[in-house]
Amino acid sequence: MITAIIIDDEAKGRLALREKLAAYCKQVNVLAEASNGQEALLLIQHHKPQLIFLDIEMPKMNGFEMLSALSEKKFHIIFTTAYDQYAIKAIKYAAFDYLLKPIDIEELKTAVEKIEQKQNHQTQTQAELLQQNLQHPKKQLNKLAIPTLDGLLFFDINDIIHLEANSNYTFIHFLNKPKITASKTLKEFEEILPPGIFFRTHHSHLINLNYIKRYIKGDGGQIELQNGNYVDVSRRKKEEFLKAIGH
Repeated sequence: MITAIIIDDEAKGRLALREKLAAYCKQVNVLAEASNGQEALLLIQHHKPQLIFLDIEMPKMNGFEMLSALSEKKFHIIFTTAYDQYAIKAIKYAAFDYLLKPIDIEELKTAVEKIEQKQNHQTQTQAELLQQNLQHPKKQLNKLAIPTLDGLLFFDINDIIHLEANSNYTFIHFLNKPKITASKTLKEFEEILPPGIFFRTHHSHLINLNYIKRYIKGDGGQIELQNGNYVDVSRRKKEEFLKAIGH
């Protein structure tokens, strides 16, 4: 069983989530519910849950502020939120799971199953990354948590040269580090990495435009990157790519 606490200022939201968990996620044992951040702090310290469902938008102390007030974060987190584009992007960069309200049953089941599969948690480091990324809402997010088979690794996106699709995984190539295998699809990375810096040249390749060494003309063409790798440009992406590099 996974012990859990639900934190949400809306009673209807807490009830709906509790009922969905009881019906569809029987492996979750809800120990308590909190209606605000202060109450949640006390309940977490008392119950020491393995998982918290944390609403972001709460009066007085929101979910992010509540996390900051905890010195130790020895639990998994699934955020629950109404749509907030910047907050969701920051959550994705820190590799946390989130559920949009009203909570979809299949998405809830998937999020809980992912928690079950995690051998350990790195919530403390993820939360620090999340706080860093939330400090400057108008600034480009740079720090990214990358899930691998060995756990989360943390990188600056400016160190990534090239991402390469490998079925449901992605090879990530760096300038001065060995490549890693991320347990996320290339499409998932494309959705969160900034389009002004990263460009999908081909269904298998996403490149950092800052690391292009030269473009070799052809049907679609080919790019030589600064690490010596060559990447194809698909015919349908050629015009868009040339525009992206100012040609």
